[in-house]
Amino acid sequence: MIHFVGAGSGAPDLITIRGKKFLEEADVIIYAGSLVNPQLLDYAKEDCQIYNSAKMTLEEVLDVMREAEKAEKMTVRLHTGDPCLYGAIREQMDVLDKEGVSYDYCPGVSSFCGAASALNLEYTLPEVSQSVIITRMAGRTPVPEKESIESFAAHQATMVVFLSTGLLEELSKRLIEGGYSKDTPAAIVYKATWEDEKSFVCTVGTLAQTAKENQITKTALMIIGETVAHSNYERSKLYDPGFTTEFRKGTDAE
Repeated sequence: MIHFVGAGSGAPDLITIRGKKFLEEADVIIYAGSLVNPQLLDYAKEDCQIYNSAKMTLEEVLDVMREAEKAEKMTVRLHTGDPCLYGAIREQMDVLDKEGVSYDYCPGVSSFCGAASALNLEYTLPEVSQSVIITRMAGRTPVPEKESIESFAAHQATMVVFLSTGLLEELSKRLIEGGYSKDTPAAIVYKATWEDEKSFVCTVGTLAQTAKENQITKTALMIIGETVAHSNYERSKLYDPGFTTEFRKGTDAE
């Protein structure tokens, strides 16, 4: 059996209880060494075989899985955050499907959630933004043309930008071209929930300058939008005494 497991956003105690159990039971662990906190490997048993996929190709990862299956061993494929975001899991699963190999998927805490916790941030403030756009800049790997930063910026929703720390001048330019003002609140969160986490509140126009001043060159998320400012939002209807819900009668029902 192969378990795809989300390692969480960084802190070793932010893995799920289920994910930790899989790590403790695994005979083989293949972990994304470029971003997964190596402290999570402390949960592995002594005789567990551990592979760092940062140094491997897809074919090499699959070969390790196949060998483990032949030997009736349990494998954990440990991905950063939640593997549904930029985890490249589907290409692995498609091969396993073709070969009739059983697997399942244990979710994890995404780094975009960890970044919000670093700033005590709510991405969805009433009358400010009720949507979160998760995207990245095109770099060495492309992004579909229909998913340009400019087109997303036109919505003025909260935006979380992954994998783009080295492209911040271009990111700012595209955000402004798409509709955000240069003074729109923004933030950079470096290594969310890790011991050396850092967070910086700035503006769309000062993203590159803020990163340069604080020597942030990689492993960071950018958050764009008015929700970063925690202001000018309306009270939630959910807890408004004047609003009736399925579980509580409000004054509007009187």
